[in-house]
Amino acid sequence: MKKSKMRIIYAFLILVIILSIIYIVEYILLKKEVLEESELLNNYNKVEFIVNDFMKNEIISNDLLQKIGIASGEYKQNVIQKTERISKLNKIREQNSDIVGWLEIEGTSINYPVLQGNDDKYYMNHNYKKQKSKNGSIFLTSEYNWDIPSDNLLIFGHNLNNGTMFQELLKYSNEAFYKKHPIIRFTTMEDDAEYEIISVFKSRVYYKSEKNVFRYYYFVNANSEEEYNEFVKNAKKASLYNIDATAKYGEQLITLSTCSYHVKDGRFAVVAKKIEKK
Repeated sequence: MKKSKMRIIYAFLILVIILSIIYIVEYILLKKEVLEESELLNNYNKVEFIVNDFMKNEIISNDLLQKIGIASGEYKQNVIQKTERISKLNKIREQNSDIVGWLEIEGTSINYPVLQGNDDKYYMNHNYKKQKSKNGSIFLTSEYNWDIPSDNLLIFGHNLNNGTMFQELLKYSNEAFYKKHPIIRFTTMEDDAEYEIISVFKSRVYYKSEKNVFRYYYFVNANSEEEYNEFVKNAKKASLYNIDATAKYGEQLITLSTCSYHVKDGRFAVVAKKIEKK
């Protein structure tokens, strides 16, 4: 009888050890994959631009710049800074043309390429190399139309326990964290823009039968000014704390969304408006 119990105990211990090893190996592999992805943009920091060569190939002359009130040095600096970041993105897109941008929140681990597939399922379990991955990718809804462009950049990402992807997004439930990180940066092939946060809220996926609820996860392009204003109004109303900044019709929005476990099928969202450059 004692031998039988001992065998069961040994078998249980061996099983625990095997499962622990599997978990550790998976964790290491996932961490390695995330580190590769988060460092992807930095791999192109060696890209350099020579001011003189750049200006030599530009159509805009110094005389014309002076007429419109811009110093040539200022022009060169602004264009090169913008061009460098977008050029890095161009280089990264050589690996996968589904990469449509780069999302970054300074001072956090959120620093990833943004993918856009033909549907909103593929990049939930594939990385930017189109490899199967539990981490998935940070991805823009397939409903976003770059030809318009749409009113709202609706971006999704998993909330992972290892602190990667959109896990740190949940920290915005703390107002102090928001005050330290009020800006979202999103770089595309055409623009290197910053967005000012206007709302942070918890939500959930609603049943079709539920009426008069805020289904923020469907809002991509407003059919009217009224619809746009209604979205902003509901986002502000749902915010966990008061944020003075708001948005008006015509200003592009960005919404970051991830899972939250405060309720069944919970969601956590951060909405921001584009800061127009002067």
